[in-house]
Amino acid sequence: MSLKDASVVLVHGAWADGSSWRKVIGLLKAQGIRVFAAPLPLTSLADDTAALERTLERIDGAVVLAGHAYAGAVIAATGSEKVKALAYIAALAPDEGETVSDVFYRAKPHPQAPALAPDSHGLIWLPEGAFATVFAQHASAEEHALLAAVQRPIALPCIGVKVERPLWKDRPSWFLVAEEDRMIVPDTQHFMAKRMKARILSHPVDHSPIVTAPGLVVDVISGALRGVAGGQGS
Repeated sequence: MSLKDASVVLVHGAWADGSSWRKVIGLLKAQGIRVFAAPLPLTSLADDTAALERTLERIDGAVVLAGHAYAGAVIAATGSEKVKALAYIAALAPDEGETVSDVFYRAKPHPQAPALAPDSHGLIWLPEGAFATVFAQHASAEEHALLAAVQRPIALPCIGVKVERPLWKDRPSWFLVAEEDRMIVPDTQHFMAKRMKARILSHPVDHSPIVTAPGLVVDVISGALRGVAGGQGS
């Protein structure tokens, strides 16, 4: 299989939308790789998984899934046979019987991490200033403004439901550990990546390398694509 025979599906996390992958999309398209950004409603893990599977239905051939942050749980919840490899970008990877919250709060939060609580609608919003201090502290002021303006809240049913057997137990995985992440503790990322037996790239990037270090993200996704092309994803 050629590297360009597989498609890449990018899945955004909480407080974001598909535009957060803009730089990564550009770099992948420049290499001639077919790429899609799956829109998640962020209303429940089941709803988000169904949204991802609707995107996968539109694609022929092998797929590499890449998930940022919360989306790590989403990409592991699909049962699609099209998916041949998984790429985790500073992502959460609960094991069977765990919730997203279990792994997110596994370790003591970073001192600058905001206290998160649902509003009267059961939706959790990130404080606007947190985009500059913890979500993407290496980004520009213009990027902070865009991230804050387009943020999508995440609902409690996304993070409080125990997951079933995750796909990373049955597919090869790659993991970019963000060593300067102030949202998901780096030690937790290392723990999850090692538990998954993922191919690990560790780098001093913030929680949102899809914005601040897109080249590194593409390196991880390209590694997964090469794995699929070489038969590791079968």
